[in-house]
Amino acid sequence: MSRIGRQPIPLPDKVSVTVAEGNYVTVQGPGGTLSRRLHPRMKIIQDNGTLRVERPSDERQDKALHGLTRSLLANMVIGVSQGFSRRLEINGTGYRATPTANGITLQVGFSHPVEFPAPPGITLTVEGTNRVIVSGADKELVGETAARIRRVRPPEPYKGKGIKYAEEVIRRKAGKAGKK
Repeated sequence: MSRIGRQPIPLPDKVSVTVAEGNYVTVQGPGGTLSRRLHPRMKIIQDNGTLRVERPSDERQDKALHGLTRSLLANMVIGVSQGFSRRLEINGTGYRATPTANGITLQVGFSHPVEFPAPPGITLTVEGTNRVIVSGADKELVGETAARIRRVRPPEPYKGKGIKYAEEVIRRKAGKAGKK
């Protein structure tokens, strides 16, 4: 049996879950509202402050969907109660980020500044001039937005310039040795 799928999901206070026809799940909390259609074969059971996911059989497909469904539900509950965030660092001489009304402006070595609008439900915060925090309730959207910002100027291995995740380690290369 799936070890992840079998774990119950505790529901914090102020978080309500509604399961509609066709496994359309809506989770509401202080951080907002998230909705998602989950696989119809999975059975979502709500009882005294917890959510459980049960599968109809031990087929390979059902085993895979069991853990996935539980993880998606748990991420929705955590998202509306605590939220998710990713930290990005900008390295390079003259590289910086500045907040704008609807997102951020990146100056990362191009001849022009790059405007990056924040998608709905995502908050972009700039700490200092070289740190960007992407936060929101939807874990998938937070990760995708952080990856799109990083894609503007990925870090290069010779000088380490570019946009990287805060926990990412850039493996450096030696470069040219030169004549002797």
